[in-house]
Amino acid sequence: MNERRKLRAGLIGLGAMGRNHARVLSGLDGVELVGIVDPAGDPTGVLRAPVVPELGDLIKLGLDYAVVACPTALHEQVGLELAANGVSALIEKPLAQSVEAATRLVEAFEAAGLVAGVGHIERYNPALQNLRTRLEAGELGEVFQVVTRRQGPFPHRIADVGVVMDLATHDIDLTAWVTGQEYISVAARTVSRSGRLHEDMVAVVGQLADGTMVNHLVNWLSPLKERSTVITGDKGCFVADTLTADLTFYANAAIDTEWEALRAFRGVAEGDMVRYAIPKREPLLVEHERFRDAVEGKESDIVTLRQGLRTVQVASALLASAGDGSTIDVATRRGGASSAPSPEQARV
Repeated sequence: MNERRKLRAGLIGLGAMGRNHARVLSGLDGVELVGIVDPAGDPTGVLRAPVVPELGDLIKLGLDYAVVACPTALHEQVGLELAANGVSALIEKPLAQSVEAATRLVEAFEAAGLVAGVGHIERYNPALQNLRTRLEAGELGEVFQVVTRRQGPFPHRIADVGVVMDLATHDIDLTAWVTGQEYISVAARTVSRSGRLHEDMVAVVGQLADGTMVNHLVNWLSPLKERSTVITGDKGCFVADTLTADLTFYANAAIDTEWEALRAFRGVAEGDMVRYAIPKREPLLVEHERFRDAVEGKESDIVTLRQGLRTVQVASALLASAGDGSTIDVATRRGGASSAPSPEQARV
C-alpha cells in the first residue's frame, strides 16, 4: 500500500499569527513545512524549517501551497507572485487592504486554476459551528438580530490597517456565514483616540438580505477582552463566547415567577437556559486541515477568495460610511453581483 505523498507547504511571515501557523504546520498530518520567509530570520532558533529572506527563495524549494501571514499591505504582492508561480495559498484575513487589491488576487488565482482561501478563523470556532447548525435546523425560528462585541487592548503587531480591516472583518464574515445572509446596507462611526494613523473603534448598524438587523462594536481601546456573538430570534437567543467556545441558549419566557422577592431580580417570567457541551478542537488546526484537504482535491469548506473579497467590500463600505456619515448600499457598491460563487469560481 503506497503512503500518500506529503504536501510541501511554505509560510510567509513570522509575526504573532505566523508563529501559530508555523506551530500547526509543523505537526499537520500529510504536510511538510519546507521553508519560511521572514527578513528577520528565526529569533527563537527553534524552528525546524529553514527561514529564508525572500519569497523567491521559498518558491525555489518547491511548494504545493503557502500560508500568507505577512502584514496586510503585502498580501497582494505576495499573493500575485505565488499565483504566477503556480502555488496555492491560504491568505490571512483580511484578504487585502482594499477592494481593488482583493479583486486582483481573486482574478489571479482564478486564472491560474489554483486553490486559494482566506484565514477567517472564526468559521472554525466550535461555538459558531454549532450555532450555525442549530440555526439551519430552525431552532431559533426567524432571526431578528445579530449583535457582536469584539474589544480588547491594542495589538502592537498591527500597524498597516485599522480596527475595521483587522478586527471587524471577523464579525462581518462570521455574521454572513452563520446566518447564510449577505449584507445589503451598513452605517458606521469610527474614532481614533490612541493617536495612531488608523481608527481604533467602530460602531456599526447594518441590515442583511432577509431583513435581519446587525450591530457590531469593535475596538482596541478596552482593557476588557471580549468576543461575543448574540443572535436573537423568534424562540429566544443564542450567545456564543468565542474566547471560551461556549454556546448558551436562552429560551423565551415560559414560566411566571410567583415568588415576589425574585421578580425584582429575574423579571416576571423565565425561560430555560442551556449551555451546550460541544467538542472543542483548536480552530486554527481545523482551518489548516480543511485547506490541506482542498489542496488534495477533496471536498472541503474553506473560505474562498470571493467570500474574502465580499468581506473586504463590506469593510470598505464601513469606512466610507464613517467618512461621510451616510448609509451605504453594499449591493450597489458590489455592482449587484450575485453573492454565490459559480461552479468555476468555487475553488477560489
